[in-house]
Amino acid sequence: MSRTSDSDQIAGAPSSPVRLVLPATSANLGSGFDAAGLAMALTLTIAAEASRASGPELTIEATGRNADRCARTANNMIFEAYRDVLARAGRPLTPLHLRIHNEIPLGMGCGSSAAALLGGVMLANHFGSLGWDLGACIDEASRREGHPDNVAACALGYMTVSAVAGGSVTAATCGQEVGWKLLLALPPASLSTERARALLPTAYARADAVGNVQRAALLVAAFALDRGDLLRVAMQDRLHQPYRMEACPLLERLLPLAGTPGVLGVALSGAGPGMLLVVEADADTAGIAGRIRSVAGEPELEIVATSIAGGATQS
Repeated sequence: MSRTSDSDQIAGAPSSPVRLVLPATSANLGSGFDAAGLAMALTLTIAAEASRASGPELTIEATGRNADRCARTANNMIFEAYRDVLARAGRPLTPLHLRIHNEIPLGMGCGSSAAALLGGVMLANHFGSLGWDLGACIDEASRREGHPDNVAACALGYMTVSAVAGGSVTAATCGQEVGWKLLLALPPASLSTERARALLPTAYARADAVGNVQRAALLVAAFALDRGDLLRVAMQDRLHQPYRMEACPLLERLLPLAGTPGVLGVALSGAGPGMLLVVEADADTAGIAGRIRSVAGEPELEIVATSIAGGATQS
């Protein structure tokens, strides 16, 4: 699929409460730089309802991971996207009360900003009666994010590849039947996407570009055909990971685990500093977690077990 069809228009009375469930995402998967993303079964849940016009524009109740940060109303990414989309569309601002439950690690390369931006756009679509389909929401959130890989995977789920042409996102999803498990290795300190991108060069050698094109093609084949044996090579990268080694010390330490018993592939999760390990469906995850800790050299390392997930839902 390239876009959702007009029949997929997101419906609902604008003044009615709405509930969004948006998955975490791991972008790039090594070779698929700014093009591939994987939805994970860690979610941002937003229950929104219109609040009194005489009250504040935004009130929040937050639970879950980083609840204190999610509860902040100042410079709130969800609300800023919501407000700006409505203003650009010439629609009045409906004050909101949000109940947020967050499971997505913040600042770890797990797509927290993509989930927040897509959530804000979907809220504007609902309360502003914009009549956008999911494809239009993906376009808008991707424009705000600056690249489509996380947003497309968050919206559509599973393993999603995407590209921007003429301001519109074209995306395709595969891997719905894949049963591989996922492990996230998260260091104690976060890394901003802006800093991670500043580490990258402005031009690349042809050999490096060709190497990534080859591996990105294998990456799609691995998920489409349920070929875990391809991932060790398919998740190798020459375009971004080598330049992020210093800022993401887990990268150099964990990459050698790819191809060891139970571990199909290893890559930086998004821009890092977290790491994604794709493991066999019947793998001993506790044993692999022990191996991760033994080579990580990080006493405060957090290891999160999760799985591949579907896309965002609205109810």
